Amino acid sequence: MLSGVRRSPTHLVLIPSYNPGPRLVATVRAARAHWDPVWVVVDGSTDGSAAVLADLARGDPGLHVLVRARNGGKGAALLEGLDAALAAGYTHALTMDSDGQHPAECIDAFMAASDAAPAAMILGAPLFDASAPRIRLRGRRVANWWTDLETLWAGVADTLFGFRVYPIAPLVAVMRRTRWMRRFDFDAEAVVRLSWRGVPLRNLPAPCRYFTAAEGGVSHFHYWRDNLLLTWMYTRLFGGFLVRLPLLLARRIAR
Repeated sequence: MLSGVRRSPTHLVLIPSYNPGPRLVATVRAARAHWDPVWVVVDGSTDGSAAVLADLARGDPGLHVLVRARNGGKGAALLEGLDAALAAGYTHALTMDSDGQHPAECIDAFMAASDAAPAAMILGAPLFDASAPRIRLRGRRVANWWTDLETLWAGVADTLFGFRVYPIAPLVAVMRRTRWMRRFDFDAEAVVRLSWRGVPLRNLPAPCRYFTAAEGGVSHFHYWRDNLLLTWMYTRLFGGFLVRLPLLLARRIAR
């Protein structure tokens, strides 16, 4: 174990990874510098990163690597990791991306917030700098509005930022009840469905950095495909929102 790094029997860092580019090793090492254990789920990568991670893990008992034979999407990779974590006795998972966008230096604060409120999901509220593409920011505003509506303004600061701590059991339960939530729709649908389930939330600020290709940045976001997926997701969820509206109104009044 790295000196000064907290080891937890209940909370782990869970990183889904698909052809993440040259920032992968630095990202994993940064996470390990702040937490033990760190698990990485290689989601059918074809770039040799599974072998790189296996080499890292051989010299680091705090790093565990799961390898999926085929790419199934972010949500599918996380579900496999969550199932394995639950079976190993873990209760909470902090999810973060493998491309360096998410702030490893915030891991300790988010885990502490989860310790203080174990029933809650701890959601990153991103602090964007000048590297953030304007088109992505505009899209977020639309997605955030739909999440606000379908949770009846439960207080989700950002519906797409994947730096979060989830209580594992309720997240796995909602994922097992749908065949969706397996790709780019995971982050948004997770907060909506967990909010419907009554899981409380807390927002914490966290910086977000978009790296250029020259800096080793890699993006698998496809504007039309992924926005169509989100549009379909919110359309699907709207019926569930209407069914739950009396309950959500009662919760809103109680707050």
